[in-house]
Amino acid sequence: MRPQRHSSGDSCMSVDSETENVQGPEIFDEVEEQVDFGMLFDVDGVIGRGSYCLDASKKMIRLLQDENGAMKVPIAFVTNACSPSSKKAKLISEWLGIEVLPEQVMHAQSPLAVFNKYHDKHVLVIGQGPLQEMAQDLGFTNICTMEDIKEHFPLLDMVDHANRVKVATNGYKEKEFPRVEAIVTFGEPNRWETNLQLLIDLLLTNGYPKIAPEGFPDHHLPILACNMDLVFMAEACMPRFGNGSFLICLESLYKKITGRDLKYSALVGKPSEITFRYAEHCLTNQARRMGITKPIKKLYFFGDNPEVDIVGANLYDRYIKSLRDNGNSETCTTIPINSRKIPEEAEFHDQSVESIDAILVETGVYNPATTNLEENSIYHHGHRDFEKDTKLKMPSKFARDVYDGVVYALQKEGFKCQVTG
Repeated sequence: MRPQRHSSGDSCMSVDSETENVQGPEIFDEVEEQVDFGMLFDVDGVIGRGSYCLDASKKMIRLLQDENGAMKVPIAFVTNACSPSSKKAKLISEWLGIEVLPEQVMHAQSPLAVFNKYHDKHVLVIGQGPLQEMAQDLGFTNICTMEDIKEHFPLLDMVDHANRVKVATNGYKEKEFPRVEAIVTFGEPNRWETNLQLLIDLLLTNGYPKIAPEGFPDHHLPILACNMDLVFMAEACMPRFGNGSFLICLESLYKKITGRDLKYSALVGKPSEITFRYAEHCLTNQARRMGITKPIKKLYFFGDNPEVDIVGANLYDRYIKSLRDNGNSETCTTIPINSRKIPEEAEFHDQSVESIDAILVETGVYNPATTNLEENSIYHHGHRDFEKDTKLKMPSKFARDVYDGVVYALQKEGFKCQVTG
């Protein structure tokens, strides 16, 4: 049967009150009808901090299970981190005590799986970790790294003084190397100074930094950038630089040297619309694995960063509404910035979500004591290709933590939260 909606006389805790006694399994014990909503969770600052899981997450997951521990609501995880999905899925599984499939975990780079026209190009991949493996998993077939560029063009990296000595002592020999056709940044790299220097070299020479250009090109190599986070929250007491900070350095240097703006062929990862469209697709897959055949009509997104998580959810909600205005034709929908457009070649399940609620938690980047989201601040921590709009940073709901946020979502869906004690 359909879960009963609670009335004023029901004993259902408010999300703003103490909710430690809400018993998850009791919510779904007698629910037979399939749900038509799903939940998306950021990871860092929402589910965990650094290497440890937040207690609220362990309590939260019980709200979404029946008495046998089976999940009753489709969930997925959307993080701007850069690592293999299998590794993150294993970690979250251990944290929450449930099976999380790699297909349920979306990293900043994950939507690149649908950018098919770049998959066979000679692509330079920037970031940390097993870059070749991650790029191949997304469909890229012709990959090089910054180490390959340094090896084949040893005179370029002169910000590395050790390399200066090596070249002066041992001499050098440049090797033939195919032209780089596109640049993909998965996340912030090590050795920013080296990466910035060589990326500028590639952009100025159309991917072949062996011959100096006679002038600055009218059009540079395609750049697909993942993760625009200026900062992120880990175990330190203050936020840390993210890949968005690295991109600002790259944009500033290119502008200073050429007098022109760096142009991105794609920006993926939160808060881009493509990331939430891809997340809806993956969540639909998860719902079908669970035996849910009803289309997903409502999404709840839980995040800790107003400039990234909440802006992204609200941009996707705006995108959904524009779909309705254009007769549900995704090819007709207007996204104002080219770098954020959803590729026409992308193959997704039919778009079914009608709205998305953004829930902002206080366990990560956002600190209500120091941040006033309603204030029209002179600061804009979002990427330059995303409009500064105070309304986009406002969540549907403020919540103390992810546990309180999930209680709010279940109450909004009409579930009667049973309370003991």
